[in-house]
Amino acid sequence: MPDRSTEESEPLPASRILPGPAHLWQYPAHNLVAWQPQGVLDDRLLDEIGEWLCTIEKASAPEKRFVDFSRLTEVAIRTNHVFAFAGNRAEQFAGVTPVKSALFSEDWVGFGIALLYEGLMKETSIDAQAFRDRAKAAVWLDVPAEILKLEDKPGPPH
Repeated sequence: MPDRSTEESEPLPASRILPGPAHLWQYPAHNLVAWQPQGVLDDRLLDEIGEWLCTIEKASAPEKRFVDFSRLTEVAIRTNHVFAFAGNRAEQFAGVTPVKSALFSEDWVGFGIALLYEGLMKETSIDAQAFRDRAKAAVWLDVPAEILKLEDKPGPPH
């Protein structure tokens, strides 16, 4: 029987932690980055993720993104800020390989924000879609539905 090192026998983690805002997962095998903001979604938190996305996109933009609003306790974002954010994202991402961004919320307010963003991103390189069903988001992103639960324990960053 061949000798197997410890490194070879241990399975690789399905996801890994990314530097940036809290509650980020990366699934390299599926070219997916997932973010699960927690607490209050306000202008400041939205700007933080926008800044982080610009940084990671300069290095290597993942083709798929999943944003899970299920852990939000409050949505306190100004509508005009969503318009400004979407305009900035479209400008920053112009000419870059298109990406898919699934925005998930069972809550009507979060879903409304997701629908607004979806509409604002039409005809840009960011194909945003709002979902109230994780399984449908998984099909659209072409990833296993299980990973969109974001229940796994991410491995360390690489």
